Amino acid sequence: MKTKPANNQKAFQHLSLSERIIIEQSLNDNLSIRQIALKLDKNASSISREIKKRRCYKGRRSPKTYPKCTKYSECTKKGLCHDIRCYKYQCRSCVECKKVCPEYDPGICPKLAQAPYVCNGCDKLRVCTYEQLIYVAQYADDVYHNILSGCREGINQTPEKLQEIDQLISPLIKQGQSIAHIYATHAEELDCSRTTLYSYIEKNVLSVRNIDLPRKVKYKPRKSPTKYTELANSSFRIGRTYEDFCKFVARNPNMPVVEMDTVIGRKESHKVLLTLLFRNCSLMLIILLPNKSQEAVIAALNWLCERMGIEHFKRLFPVILTDNGSEFQFPEAIESDINGEQKTHVFYCHPNCSWEKGMIEKNHEFIRYVLPKGTSFDTFTQEDITVMANHINSYARDSLNGCTPYKISRYILDNAIHEVMALEEIQPDDVILKPSLLKK
Repeated sequence: MKTKPANNQKAFQHLSLSERIIIEQSLNDNLSIRQIALKLDKNASSISREIKKRRCYKGRRSPKTYPKCTKYSECTKKGLCHDIRCYKYQCRSCVECKKVCPEYDPGICPKLAQAPYVCNGCDKLRVCTYEQLIYVAQYADDVYHNILSGCREGINQTPEKLQEIDQLISPLIKQGQSIAHIYATHAEELDCSRTTLYSYIEKNVLSVRNIDLPRKVKYKPRKSPTKYTELANSSFRIGRTYEDFCKFVARNPNMPVVEMDTVIGRKESHKVLLTLLFRNCSLMLIILLPNKSQEAVIAALNWLCERMGIEHFKRLFPVILTDNGSEFQFPEAIESDINGEQKTHVFYCHPNCSWEKGMIEKNHEFIRYVLPKGTSFDTFTQEDITVMANHINSYARDSLNGCTPYKISRYILDNAIHEVMALEEIQPDDVILKPSLLKK
């Protein structure tokens, strides 16, 4: 009659340390493998394999004791240890002869060849001269975990496949693309997980290194929480605070929100970038301003409104959330077009609380891949900035399920903005987010 565990699901689970301790104690109590299996609700074959695979070598009871040779009954050798008694009698009973005999074979205890395959609980353990094998729960658990981690090490790819992966991803990573963007279009060709690919790069199996990845850092925790700072002149915020923004969005849940900010270059340079990001699709517009001033920001928004038409503008930019920068502190002019007609609603984050418009702050990271801090924007034209914006908007995002902001914006935004800003899709393998994109 076969031993069958009551719970089949549990039978296929790996043994835990506590279960191994029960096995060790049961062996010491001379319980059979079948009894142990019933006790643990496991298959007897599983317990048998566990004992045979995880038993450890204990050695002989004493280094001075030697078991009988397997050729004891046939041995006729004499005088191997040069003792006079061994010349007169045979060497097979002499301990010293066993040490020097080249044909000495101690064999193994016959009991180890059958269940329970270990010396635990043996009543002859204290006098046995054979090599001893015992089951120790802690040792067995350590061996199990070493094997479990070791089997996941190494490279489970042929050299040809590794070379194929390297030739595919290395040029793309050196263009500034992330693993996520590459997987969005090449997952089937790579035939391995993203985690595995990061592991290959970590182990220097591929020609790219960690330093080539767009981001391979850890964020430092804040030393102290940021406190709100009162502005010297905060009259422009009346009725337009972040609390007012939350209430407005709650009343109009389907109204799209656009985050607005500026990006500055080298301190000595004049030109800055005005960025506008649509929360619903992560599409980012980038406009080159002649300087960081209220006039330049208002002129850029009015230019957009005039080119698109105020009805299109109202549909695309009904709500704008920005920070308290001096260039944004004229809300009446931002909200109205050149004829005084209201075209949008503007609201302001709390001072020093950039996370309240975190999407645009995160997207500025892509700009810094192409234009690192300290770069002067004075040598660039709007055409150059539009090229950069097209590459950024054609960059696949995990937050968009591997899709790009450009593709999603084509479905959910008024396409008038694409025509006005000359937005185009860049093919996945042609996306470049490195300073070389705008190098002149």
